Amino acid sequence: MRSTISKLTFAAATAALLIGAAVPALAQTEASAPAAAQAAASQPLTKEQKKQAKAQAKAQRKAERKEARAKNAAELKKLEDAGYKPAQTDPNYPQNLQDAQKKANATAGATK
Repeated sequence: MRSTISKLTFAAATAALLIGAAVPALAQTEASAPAAAQAAASQPLTKEQKKQAKAQAKAQRKAERKEARAKNAAELKKLEDAGYKPAQTDPNYPQNLQDAQKKANATAGATK
C-alpha cells in the first residue's frame, strides 16, 4: 500500500514538474509576434473597416454555401443517373441508395 502511494505521489510530482516546465516554453513572447499583428492590435478598427470585414465574411459564407449546394446537387444527379429515385417511397430505401452508390462509383472508376 505504501509503495502504491509513493508511486502515485512520484507520478503526480513528475507530471506537475513537466507541465510547469512546458507552459513557459509554449508562451508567445512579444519578440516572436509579427510587428504587423501588434500594430493592428493596438489600433481599433474603424466602423468602415468592420463593415467591410463583415461583408467579406458574409460573401465568403455565401460562396461556401453555394459551392456545397452545387456539390450536393451534382452528387444527387449522379445517383439519380445510376437509378436512385429519392421521391419514391420504398421499403428497401437504404439498399436502393447503396446499390446506386456502387453503380455510380463503378461508372466513375471506369471513366478514369
